[in-house]
Amino acid sequence: MDRVQVAQDNLVFCAGHFMIFPQGSEPLHGHNYRVSVALEGELRDDMVMDFVALKRLVKALVEELDHRVLLPAEHPRLRLRIEEDQVEAEVDRKRYVFPLEDVRILPIPNTSAEWLARYLAGRLRARLPEGLRLHALEVEVEESFGQRAIHREVLHAAAATP
Repeated sequence: MDRVQVAQDNLVFCAGHFMIFPQGSEPLHGHNYRVSVALEGELRDDMVMDFVALKRLVKALVEELDHRVLLPAEHPRLRLRIEEDQVEAEVDRKRYVFPLEDVRILPIPNTSAEWLARYLAGRLRARLPEGLRLHALEVEVEESFGQRAIHREVLHAAAATP
């Protein structure tokens, strides 16, 4: 099995977020996230997937999140209201109001690096071209130097055997 990976300086996004914990939520803050993607599979036309095409896909995904406030749609304590061109977010005793165009409401329960990696993996999987012989995909999200989360999806059972 072969593996291709893209991890470049332009596969980044700057975003604001806050985590919601059982004991409360952290302050709104931001990260300069770096994204890396790896695909494992069989060669097709002498490659697993064209690097240029893969970089374009990943770049388009990170651009959707760049310079936005990321909010989780699925956290039970976060209440979101969209009115006209604003998003109001309430958690515990905090209330935020953001311009709608500056927000990305994501179908995840929290905005941890782990959930962002899962989210990006799902979006990437849905956009991959037909006909690839992939066994697994992996998305890494680094929120700061030395702090990263990796989500790996086995796409075919054959990849689970050594």
